[in-house]
Amino acid sequence: MPYANGNEGQRIGLRIAEARKARGLTQLQLAQRVPCSKSLIAQVERGHKPATPSLTAGVARALGVRLEQLTGQPYEDPQRGRVHATIPDIRTSMLSWDLPDDDLPVRPYGELAADVASASALGRKAQYAKLGCMLPPLLDELSAACHAADGTERERLFGLLGEAYSGVTAIAYAVGLFDLRSQAMDRVNWAARESADPLRIGRMQWQRSTLFLQAAEYDRGIRLLDRVRQGLGEDIAVMDAPTLSVHGAVHLRSAMFAARAGNAPTAHAHLDAAAEAARHLGRDANHYGLEFGPTNVAMHRLAVAVEMYDGPEVVRRTRLTRLPATVAPVRAGRWYIDAAKGWLDYGDREKAFAALQAARRASPEQARNHPQVREIVRTLIHLERYGKTSLSGFAAWLGMT
Repeated sequence: MPYANGNEGQRIGLRIAEARKARGLTQLQLAQRVPCSKSLIAQVERGHKPATPSLTAGVARALGVRLEQLTGQPYEDPQRGRVHATIPDIRTSMLSWDLPDDDLPVRPYGELAADVASASALGRKAQYAKLGCMLPPLLDELSAACHAADGTERERLFGLLGEAYSGVTAIAYAVGLFDLRSQAMDRVNWAARESADPLRIGRMQWQRSTLFLQAAEYDRGIRLLDRVRQGLGEDIAVMDAPTLSVHGAVHLRSAMFAARAGNAPTAHAHLDAAAEAARHLGRDANHYGLEFGPTNVAMHRLAVAVEMYDGPEVVRRTRLTRLPATVAPVRAGRWYIDAAKGWLDYGDREKAFAALQAARRASPEQARNHPQVREIVRTLIHLERYGKTSLSGFAAWLGMT
């Protein structure tokens, strides 16, 4: 089936095969470098299985290529490039972090905090085009405010600036602009440390760990997260709600690292520790934008099952878990994307496609830009087990003809 966007329409498996052959490696030699099974490499290259984010990251590291060379990101936006049109202004604001406009009027802290909260809400809804339009002037004003303030007010403003920079990391990750994401992560780091808030610094390190996931450097990511937990302490009985949220979120991220490293016992131990923190917290909360609570723990149990290719557990989790209406759309979208991958691995293509449709309803901009969605659609097309009207319509919505 041809695709409208040229090389963007090429599935990841074909790109892996091309990069592997260019380096003179056999499928077995690549599998040994990742490491994974030779049969997995063969099935992905042939299109019988979608390339997972963990496999794609591992292959990129093993072959010494950039991740976006394999994913084909950033994708051409079928909605007239609305997200991509905001990127130049975002880049300009990012470059001007130490060049505040002294003539720029700065509003009171309360008004700035309200705008940052609005930006964070757009991120929770995965409304990246609106967020991209909002961020450049907000970043410019926050930068000016931070440089003009001192004392406690300055620290509070840097907390807001760090949260706003996190919006840039969300957009960059969604559309696959990994250079911009790394730059934004540096800005988050700088602002968090200037805020002098230990929990915000811990949250920043949790966020930074995703760069190690992207690079398939799992041991280093685990060491970073271990250091964050050591700084917080392990006695959850004395932790307040924000500390519980950071502590629990770090355990959840550690579980994902362990799962990608193939260490199921450690992954489940981290999940159980996070569940205990969520029990103490007693509800779903959103301290520091972490969305931590019982629902997030349940979602990560599914994600770990998908990473471990545990089909029975995928079935059990999707049947037992009911997402509350209050869950952030961006989290719901990721849940359904994980469910789609899990159902496809389990052999139920009908449920896999239904999960993709649910992801589209929950978080359309996220689904449109996620490599896993496109890989699953390409695999379903390759297997030719669906009525072509619904699947081809979904492919067209993604920008695939």
